Amino acid sequence: MAESVSPMDIDEYENQNQALKASNGQHDVVLGTEPDIKATPWVEKYRPQSLADVAAHRDIVDTIDRLTSENRLPHLLLYGPPGTGKTSTILAVARKLYGEQYHNMILELNASDDRGIEVVRQQIQDFASTQSFSFGGKSSVKLVLLDEADAMTKDAQFALRRVIEKYTKNARFALICNHVNKIIPALQSRCTRFRFAPLEPVHVTERLKHVVEAEGLDVTEDGLAALVQLCNGDMRKALNILQSTHMASEQISEEAVYLCTGNPLPKDIEQISYWLLNESFADSFKRISDIKARKGLALVDVVRGVTMFVFKIKMPSDVRVRLVNDLADIEYRLSFGCNDKLQLGSLISTFTQARSAIVTAAK
Repeated sequence: MAESVSPMDIDEYENQNQALKASNGQHDVVLGTEPDIKATPWVEKYRPQSLADVAAHRDIVDTIDRLTSENRLPHLLLYGPPGTGKTSTILAVARKLYGEQYHNMILELNASDDRGIEVVRQQIQDFASTQSFSFGGKSSVKLVLLDEADAMTKDAQFALRRVIEKYTKNARFALICNHVNKIIPALQSRCTRFRFAPLEPVHVTERLKHVVEAEGLDVTEDGLAALVQLCNGDMRKALNILQSTHMASEQISEEAVYLCTGNPLPKDIEQISYWLLNESFADSFKRISDIKARKGLALVDVVRGVTMFVFKIKMPSDVRVRLVNDLADIEYRLSFGCNDKLQLGSLISTFTQARSAIVTAAK
């Protein structure tokens, strides 16, 4: 039985709405408005919109740009470490091909989507098999973008192999992955491969300076150098660290960057290395444990920092080889959750042995 609504109920509802508007200062609350651009992550806000904006890998970008302009775009396999511009390059290609309507012409799937064999047989095949109209762009060929393709199951990759061959006339496939060895050889042979190496420091610095200028940030020289050092060629990581440090500190200095990320400062690494090379086992253990607790450092970050410091100091080659090999074993054990105190003891023991070998070699 339907519930009847009396005119009195409607009047009460309208009166409540008017009272709500009055309490809001006579301003209507509009739902569905676009979010404030200041809240946008800088990774997305400063993502390259065209191939000319891509920070590095000009040889690869120019090649893809030429193939796109000549309407000879092949199936693509872009691989390399994260944050090196693989997805940005493909999205820039899509914008160049299809203009403002590129969302209608591409199918984008990543690791968060279900990409088993059924998705390949249904969703991808249905999208690739249909003819498309040209929305004012230069090409009517659709684009299937499979991000993080190395997470696809082997069965799905084998099914995709036939789909790529069958629907080449209607669609182009772009596979993006970090580990190319996880892509079956049959798929690799059907694509033109491009490797995106980690970005060089000069390209990371140039892009960071552009963001700093656009946002009006107060960044010191050592702070910028720390950002470049910590990102290891990952532009996405550099922008995330920059934004998080800006939220935590007005001035982005070296100390602010390391404090925000929880990494040990270079001067802390030098101090720890001095203790390892000169102090006794008991003193080194106590001092390093104290600085870890006081500054909240992770032992794995200390080991990585000390390993890089080992390459900067003078010592016999055979001693350096054994020392780096032992440090790699300690980091490997820490990655499996081994006890920190035991591994700290192993770290000090390794340097004690290296110190003895250096003294023996000097005699």
